[in-house]
This record gives sequence, structure tokens and C-alpha cells, in this order.
Amino acid sequence: MKNEYKIERISYETTKPYILGIHYAKRMPSISYAFGLFNKNLLIGIVTYGSPASYTLCKGIAGVENKTNVIELNRLVLKNNLKNEASFLVSNSLKLLPKPKIVVSYADSDQNHIGYVYQACNFYFTGTSKPRTDSAGKNGQHHRHHIGDKTIRTKRSAKHRYVYLIGNKKQIKNLKCCLNYPILDYPKI
Repeated sequence: MKNEYKIERISYETTKPYILGIHYAKRMPSISYAFGLFNKNLLIGIVTYGSPASYTLCKGIAGVENKTNVIELNRLVLKNNLKNEASFLVSNSLKLLPKPKIVVSYADSDQNHIGYVYQACNFYFTGTSKPRTDSAGKNGQHHRHHIGDKTIRTKRSAKHRYVYLIGNKKQIKNLKCCLNYPILDYPKI
């Protein structure tokens, strides 16, 4: 039988079993927009977008004048991760976001992620962060929710940063000119 994929907006509650049960981070991010990938009306994957965990990213990526346009693709979870499902979900969900937007996403090197799905969706690659340590967060939360003892540290792996610009031709041109990171060649294994 043929796959009959479709993308629909879904609720925060609908994302929980995927994010808490399947995704390696096992924690809920900020979610402003959530979309599901359905095959014959069965939910088989989710993608979520929200405010970046790093508030400095909003100002830093494309200047203060664009900080309200920055969102992060913060979770992508598929039940089976069959060929092309991830790129189909991401590329079609991007079309459903309001314009203009600067979408930032990261591929975690500790998870052996390179970001091939972002490459397939024509995101710009803008570099890789350096590994570092942060204050340990409570119950696996982001380090900004530290446990009070800043001497307890946790490792943060290097992450590949990808950016996608959404808007009409003029908006995209303007956003691209404002990017504070260089557009680089895609990393490969």
C-alpha cells in the first residue's frame, strides 16, 4: 500500500509521548508551533518550533532588529524514521510557519548527527559550536535552571548550527544580509 503522508498542526499535549518517550533529550522545550506527520491518519512523527533556549541567540543571529523573528526547530521525532520522512516533515512544516521567520536548528555531534535532514531541506550551515561545560540543570533541564551549586558541571557537546529563512523574496534577501554568521559548506562524515 502506498504511503499517504500529510502534515497537520498538533497540540502541545500530542507532542509529549514523542518528546518524552522517544527523543534522546527526554525534556519538553518551549513550543510555539507543533506539526505532526501522518500516514493514513496515523501520527508517525512530530516537529516542534519555539523560542530558543539561548536568549542571546535571538539578538546574535541576525541583529536586534530581527530578534522577534527567531525561532528554533527544537525537536524532530519520528517513530520509524523511514527514508525521506524527516525531510518531508521539516520541509512541509516550514511552509506552515508565519512569515518572516529565522529558523535555527542544531545537530548534536554527541548523537552522531550531522544535520543531513537540514541539508536536504536547504538550510544554511553556519558553523559548529565548541564543546563546553555548563552548570548542571535540575532534572535534566537546560543549564539556565541550574541546581544552585555552580561547581557541579555537565558537558555540552559540539553542535552543528543550521539556519533557514522564511518570507517573501525581499524579506529573505534582507534577513540573509543581516545574518551574523557566515554561510559555510555542509559538514559531511
